[in-house]
Amino acid sequence: MYVSSVPSSGLPAGRSAQAVSRTVIGLGVVSLITDMSAEMVTAVLPLYLVYGLGVGYLQLGAIDGLYTGATAVLRLVGGHLADRLRRPKAVALAGYGLSAVAKLGFPLAGPSVAGIGLVIGVDRAGKGVRTGPRDAMITLATAPDALGRAFGVHRALDTAGALLGPLLAFGLLSVLFMDYTAVFAVSFCLGAVAVVVLAVFVRAPRGTVTARPALSWWLVRDRAVRRVCLIGALLGVCTVGDMFLFVGVQRTAGLPAGVLPLLPLATALTFMVAAAPVGRLADKVGRWRVFLAGHAVLVVAYLVVAASWQGWAIAALVSLAHGVFYACTDGVLMAFVGPLVPEAVRATGLALVQTAQAVARAAGAVLFGVVATGLSLAPAFCVYAVVLAGAILIGARR
Repeated sequence: MYVSSVPSSGLPAGRSAQAVSRTVIGLGVVSLITDMSAEMVTAVLPLYLVYGLGVGYLQLGAIDGLYTGATAVLRLVGGHLADRLRRPKAVALAGYGLSAVAKLGFPLAGPSVAGIGLVIGVDRAGKGVRTGPRDAMITLATAPDALGRAFGVHRALDTAGALLGPLLAFGLLSVLFMDYTAVFAVSFCLGAVAVVVLAVFVRAPRGTVTARPALSWWLVRDRAVRRVCLIGALLGVCTVGDMFLFVGVQRTAGLPAGVLPLLPLATALTFMVAAAPVGRLADKVGRWRVFLAGHAVLVVAYLVVAASWQGWAIAALVSLAHGVFYACTDGVLMAFVGPLVPEAVRATGLALVQTAQAVARAAGAVLFGVVATGLSLAPAFCVYAVVLAGAILIGARR
């Protein structure tokens, strides 16, 4: 409803609407380095928690939920501050810096599950602060009809880091004989490099709005934005957390525990390759349609895990479907929401949708832990496949 009134601010004169701006590329490089840092930790956490500390499904579900949900409230805070101060880059810098420093907390937490949870909360809080301002910078630097492609390019670079991070972590653990402290130290160094790159090399796009808006309930009252939040939350609560998905694949497919840090690689590789083409496809055929299709692919992945078929090929198939899911949803949803929200509250609007998703996915991860404890892994995945399919049908209704 706001497409015609939202200018493609931040686009230099003469730049093609189809060109991906330097701001988007720069943010993509920052995300690449940051994701290398983050995914080094993410890749080893399930192995460390399940096989090192022996946590159960309920504890893993709580930690998985915290990993997803700790970003929730601060997404709104970060988005509002970026709109209020008109300095999205500065707010994003604060978020990236907080996540980098948090990596130093993992060695201090030791074997304490509560301590690890606290460090994860701080790390993900940094992600929450930076995500809305970063995505707002992408929308401000891109023409509305090219948002799918721009987010696709950014997410492809982001996912390249997600691909390299687990490889680096696995290499360090292999060479240094399971020295987790070295993984956390290198992760911190990479996070610090990302902060420097953002501060020095990424130019913030210029917006056309000079007013400093107060936090308004308009976004909640707007029918289009409210619908996206509600459907996104419904789909999110029906989604299994990444940690649980990889543990489920490893156990139901009969793979050795040592491969857990490598399972995200196929997901990341698929996401990296598919993100930009899927973004262009979404610009042509409809972003909401592609968003729902990504969840349909995830239903297939859940059913495969529920079937408990054995072998590496099954694990590869699930990881492939998981990567396609992310390619169809992560940047595509932000590209869909961007034109719905006026520039003055762009970061806040994107953060509102992201917050609804984060809270819902956190709840979904905890609920899955409860279901898996009561039914075991395979039946739990079957239950979630059914409820996710129902949520997709609701989202497809006009």
